[in-house]
Amino acid sequence: MTLSKRKLGNQGLEVSAIGLGCMGMSQYYGPADEKESIATLHRAIEVGCNFFDTAQGYGPLTNEELLGRAFKGRRHEVILATKFGFRFKDGKQVGAERASKPAEIREAVEGSLLRLGTDYIDLIYQHRIDPAVPIEEVAGTVGDLVKEGKVRFFGLSEAGVANIRRAHAVHPVSALQSEYSLWERNLEEDIIPVLRELGIGLVPFCPLGRGFLTGNVMRAEEYSEYDYRRNDPRYQGKNYDSNVEAAKIVHLIANKIQVKPGQVALAWILHKGKDIVPIPGTKHQKYLEENVASESIKLDAAEMNLLDDALAMGKVSGNRYPDWVMETIDR
Repeated sequence: MTLSKRKLGNQGLEVSAIGLGCMGMSQYYGPADEKESIATLHRAIEVGCNFFDTAQGYGPLTNEELLGRAFKGRRHEVILATKFGFRFKDGKQVGAERASKPAEIREAVEGSLLRLGTDYIDLIYQHRIDPAVPIEEVAGTVGDLVKEGKVRFFGLSEAGVANIRRAHAVHPVSALQSEYSLWERNLEEDIIPVLRELGIGLVPFCPLGRGFLTGNVMRAEEYSEYDYRRNDPRYQGKNYDSNVEAAKIVHLIANKIQVKPGQVALAWILHKGKDIVPIPGTKHQKYLEENVASESIKLDAAEMNLLDDALAMGKVSGNRYPDWVMETIDR
């Protein structure tokens, strides 16, 4: 079991076909065992997964520190992606306040370098578009950091078409990280065609629908107060009932080809194009190995069509975030 490689963008970034989202090792999905988290990070390298996703905001700050400890002495074996763009005070994130002025970007990058224990970041994303700072300034600042050797490649997260085009015109964007899955198809009409026109890779986060597509789900109120899903609109009330029904097609196909439902969901994404690298998150070696094994699953045209149709736009009930978070997304 080992992963193949895929290219993100046209600037030379090559990563494993499936990455590892590390956020859950520090927040949102209940307590994590650091020993198991680090073992999962090390196991990822062993199975050919070399693309690790973190952010200044995860923890906050502590997720980068965790990766720094885990990869000490192994930096040359991994591709590290992190993000800047939110404001922090006393080690805590200040709501949805953005911070993407040139000086703020530089300060964030210096902090990330220190926490990650490295002298360069492979891929740096603007975590969310900052309406107070022209995207040209952001792209120009990252471009300067690339020239200085502190950053290798530039990415955006949850950016809309206009800002993608404007940023790319100043400094090439190698990857867009946004939510995309069978569960969330919002990128298909406008964003993905632009990415392919410009030669930008796509890095889907939450490719398993925050766990909904794995089948291991409960109603929102059954999750602990530390679990994000307690406040996820798609896990609540009638939305939950409707979405369980919509997701049945994933289970039917999984049973037919004798794999896990989550593996079908990842295989579907991988079949959508060689320029797409999903980053399912997990803090357990068992689930990491299941995710990596998804690359070997072949879905035929009929199965792809069934999945496309059953979970098309409008078939999933509820917003993908609470209202205040939806307001941070650039479209």
